[in-house]
Amino acid sequence: MNPVMVEYFRQKLLAWRDELLDEARATLTALQEGGNASEADIADRATSETNRSIELRTRDRARKLISKIDEALDRIEAGTYGLCEETHEPIGISRLEARPIATLSLEAQERHERMEKTHRDE
Repeated sequence: MNPVMVEYFRQKLLAWRDELLDEARATLTALQEGGNASEADIADRATSETNRSIELRTRDRARKLISKIDEALDRIEAGTYGLCEETHEPIGISRLEARPIATLSLEAQERHERMEKTHRDE
């Protein structure tokens, strides 16, 4: 992968990370402001709690995604970004475009998923 492409993915990862952090800040603000409101109706309260739980789960997934983005940025700095962790062959650009945090080539990922399915079914 040439330096221009590496920089393109670095910028893409940084923008994605910033977007997730902005959403997390907005969620935190909304939860702090909404935490003071108490609904009189039990159904409204249950709906609010369910929405809060869903939002917190979404933020937890985002937190894990931010960690994977940071790992991808570390691979860029180390010069290993875009290389499959199993085969050490280049990961296809189209795969990286679709999933910039990918660590396995498409073929390696498919093998990994087949192995998971095989062991899960046992």
